[in-house]
Amino acid sequence: MNPNPRPFNPRYSRTPFKREPEHNINEKIRHPEVRVVGENVSPGVYTIKQALDMAIERGMDLVEISPNAVPPVCRIVDYNKFLYEKKKKEKEIKAHSKKVEVKEIRFTPNTDEHDVEFKAKHAESFLKEGNKVRTYVMFRGRAIVFKERGELLLLQFADKLKEVAVVEQLPTLEGKRMFMTLAPKGKKK
Repeated sequence: MNPNPRPFNPRYSRTPFKREPEHNINEKIRHPEVRVVGENVSPGVYTIKQALDMAIERGMDLVEISPNAVPPVCRIVDYNKFLYEKKKKEKEIKAHSKKVEVKEIRFTPNTDEHDVEFKAKHAESFLKEGNKVRTYVMFRGRAIVFKERGELLLLQFADKLKEVAVVEQLPTLEGKRMFMTLAPKGKKK
């Protein structure tokens, strides 16, 4: 026997932690009547006892799918298989969703024509990848006097990319920066 036992810490406990199921199953369903659906089941409204008996006959679980419906909808299914298929669908949806990034390109009011061409090529590659491009003109010191020049620069930049981009937000001045957002053009069917 250990004379100085450690206090209980759940992080280092050797017993596995059991999570509460995310759905009400079997005896945890607390409604007098439920609408039952599932494979090899005649859909309908049954008392909770009848629905549980039907699930036990098939060797499956009664799972509450839609608790807010009147009466609540329950499915007769193997619960572990149900959770596995649900996680598989969520993973598939997540894999197919595309993340759109916003790439930034910076100018000054005195940016040379060659530099604008160079940055337009970069922006074109970003747009072809499906990303948005946020361009801005940075005004330093007294350069804020030339805000028309900055707006003209951004509009010319958008004109160079009109084949692959759509102007999502026209040039707007925020503090000492003038922003414009470009989005990739939708694919024509």
